[in-house]
Amino acid sequence: METFSKLSSLLLRALETREPTVDLLESFVDNWKSITNYYIQTTDDSRPVRQTEIPWCLRQMLDILVYEEKQQVEDTGPCLEYLLQHKLLETLCTLGKAQYPPGMIQQVLLFFSKLLSQIQKPLLQLIAVYRPVQKLIGLCALPGSHTEKEEAQFLLVVCSRVKQDPHTLRYLLQVKVAASNHSKELLLPPSQSDSATDSPVQSESGLLSALLQLAQSQTASVCLKAFESLLLLSALQTESSGELLADHTQLGELLTGRLLQLYALLPLESLDAGELQSWPHTPWSSQFSHCRSDLSSKSSSSNQMNNFFSWLDFLDHLMREAPQVLAVKIAQCVHRFWLFDILQPQLLHTCEQVVLVSTSILCVAVRLVKSWSLLDQLVHFLLKTPPLPELLLQRCDHISDQISLASLCLVEELLQKPHRDILEVLVVTFLQSRSYLSAPAAGQEDTPLQSNQANEDSDDLEEDPFFSDSLLFSDSLPPPPLSSASSSAAPPSGLGSAADVVNSFLCLVPVQVRSAQLLQEGGFESYVHDAHTQVTQCESLSLSWDWPLSLPSSSGEGEEFFEGHLLKVLFDRLGRVLEQPYELNLRLTAVLSRLSAFNHPLLQEYLLDPYIHLSHCSRSLFSVLIRLMGELMQRVQLVSNLTDRLLNTRRDLLGLNHDIGLEHLTLLRGLVVLEEFCQELAAIAFVKLPKDQVVTPLDQQGLAWTSRDSPGPVVNPPDQQ
Repeated sequence: METFSKLSSLLLRALETREPTVDLLESFVDNWKSITNYYIQTTDDSRPVRQTEIPWCLRQMLDILVYEEKQQVEDTGPCLEYLLQHKLLETLCTLGKAQYPPGMIQQVLLFFSKLLSQIQKPLLQLIAVYRPVQKLIGLCALPGSHTEKEEAQFLLVVCSRVKQDPHTLRYLLQVKVAASNHSKELLLPPSQSDSATDSPVQSESGLLSALLQLAQSQTASVCLKAFESLLLLSALQTESSGELLADHTQLGELLTGRLLQLYALLPLESLDAGELQSWPHTPWSSQFSHCRSDLSSKSSSSNQMNNFFSWLDFLDHLMREAPQVLAVKIAQCVHRFWLFDILQPQLLHTCEQVVLVSTSILCVAVRLVKSWSLLDQLVHFLLKTPPLPELLLQRCDHISDQISLASLCLVEELLQKPHRDILEVLVVTFLQSRSYLSAPAAGQEDTPLQSNQANEDSDDLEEDPFFSDSLLFSDSLPPPPLSSASSSAAPPSGLGSAADVVNSFLCLVPVQVRSAQLLQEGGFESYVHDAHTQVTQCESLSLSWDWPLSLPSSSGEGEEFFEGHLLKVLFDRLGRVLEQPYELNLRLTAVLSRLSAFNHPLLQEYLLDPYIHLSHCSRSLFSVLIRLMGELMQRVQLVSNLTDRLLNTRRDLLGLNHDIGLEHLTLLRGLVVLEEFCQELAAIAFVKLPKDQVVTPLDQQGLAWTSRDSPGPVVNPPDQQ
């Protein structure tokens, strides 16, 4: 190689001392004639091209073209004119296709790649260039090819030139032919898309299908270049380019076709749902940062999941970079061919394993997706495609704890996404009428009155010998409020003040069964920072959602209240915290905490205001917790050494102690979750108070201490007062 480079340099230096135009052209033509004479004179058909003068002659021609362009300021040089007028590129394509001499296609690909990358003048708009480029594209990614590296480099150069001159995209895609056949909706795998030379898929998607094929190569460098080429094409920001790719190619179908191929390889019957739900973010580029041998060391199912989620991440990344019209088209293809045609039948399947795995895969998909177009299609599929919304929410209370856990996980992931329809469809729509309020509370919001439901709860608690004030509250703490002073978003002063709201949740768990204070890290103050983070996240999500600042007028007088399928199943589950698995309780309380952290006035009132008047047969988060406390105090009477058992249970959950008995373990764990949940709700209520309001929450011993939320709430413990 060094010898050839030195000879080229010597030749060019020699040419510089003579008349450049005549001598350059003469040398260029001589090199071309040397190539053509080889075919006239040779009699050895098996001699490899590397053993001929053809590679050297092609390099000389390229060097001359590059040198000539540097000398020409504006006009096209005679050597380039000769190449174009005599259709040398067409001839080279023919020789490459014939593979004569053996290995000729590799030399042709190298010549085209260097010509397009080193010549600065726009070439792809010339018919003498883009026609042979089209033909050479058709020779790429064929079965049994041994020139994948050269093909990937050639296609990357082509896409890079299209990036520089987006209007040339239509030449490579032959849009006129494709447009007349675009009415055909085909979802062909990349291997089939080039099967017919005159088919619309071939004419409009030859470049795209070749890239999709190379993206499946076992060589990492080839895959990477194919991915980069697809991103270059998809990221063309001109309106015409986005419309071309969206309306006159099957890019969306091809990309989704690859997604379906990878999904079909997943062993649904043996995948672990827990592993799926916790699957980490798999950036599409990560597969190129380590050797293929590292991948092969993983289990087959892990490799298959890695490939699938990597491709999904690539599609998501591509849609974030693409023009909106193209991103929407690709997302619609994913919705139609994967979500609707494949996942929906699996979600409706009678086999629990299929339901569990498909739900878990959706959890990961929702978590990983960042592009608005794909997120919008996911939300539409999950929340607006009957009968899925009601079915998926009902499965949060499924007979199978695993399916319930996966369904709750899916809801939690949805609540993390920046899409207004999620909250609207799941919760806000059902609260809009405020028919959960009793008629007097709805009509006279300034008068504190007891609701029917609150009276019933209060009567039940008073009649319960295990739920007396002496057991539930310390002597210095008032019982939690069961009436309403106001239904407005901001708590009024006096009854129902900010401090009362926070203390209402802090006082819910009876003193005798509290255990948070037994560990140094426990207590309400440990949740304030996390609550501030969560509330801030929810605020940033909802900034653009144009939520009202105040509550709407109650329009549901006489109307029977239905909290919606989500809140119904969450409240039902919450009422069974003491008898459910620990992991399920954690997920349940996480969903309720997330809902409480949003600043919609209806959510604030219904979930975090203990003082609202509830209409007959209505329930709120606080009323469910009140009833749960009554059940709790009856159940704990059966547990001996309660304080020690609770402390050991906490240590076990923290990984500090494994010496616990199995008796009443579910109950004790449920009690720990319940106490932590009440403190978490108190912290969320505390953080959401007006920034200038001083709050005086009560500590575990009933001592008052003061804190101010500024700028992130910091709670001062009693010993600092």
